[in-house]
Amino acid sequence: MNTQIFNWIHGWAVQYKFLDFLGIFFANYLSYILIVAFVALVFLEKNWRNRLYQLFFGLLSVMLARGVMVEVIRFFYDSPRPYIALVFKPLIDLEVTNSFPSGHAAAFFALTTATLLFNHKWGYYFFAGAILMGWARVFVGAHWPTDILGGMAVGALSAFMVWKFLPKII
Repeated sequence: MNTQIFNWIHGWAVQYKFLDFLGIFFANYLSYILIVAFVALVFLEKNWRNRLYQLFFGLLSVMLARGVMVEVIRFFYDSPRPYIALVFKPLIDLEVTNSFPSGHAAAFFALTTATLLFNHKWGYYFFAGAILMGWARVFVGAHWPTDILGGMAVGALSAFMVWKFLPKII
């Protein structure tokens, strides 16, 4: 099923230049927009204690998700990327690393969950952006759909763990 869903999504690649452009943009560059948006949201907070708390909450969530949990899972679980397993050239340049879970999905779903906990309106925009990024990472051939789902779970879990254990100063 994972391969079938991947083939359906990735099958649209190299068919239409505009879709390729969107896929590459969302897979590679949307992350920078989300980071800038997160920093802007933090600095729009009027209370400096809330601002500092939100900044550290977001940073710790991302670091736990991408820097710790993803790497621990990848250490124990070997999963080749689709372009290696199916032997094709992806639309973007990629490192030869394990595929599961997606580090991008983990990091940006951690950031999305952190944003949702403080600002529901913008959290939904971040959620849409993270979903687009995950779709695009499959579209360009970087990840399997289950990699994205695994990254989503790791990111959300990381943010909730930080939420639970980070002392509330606000």
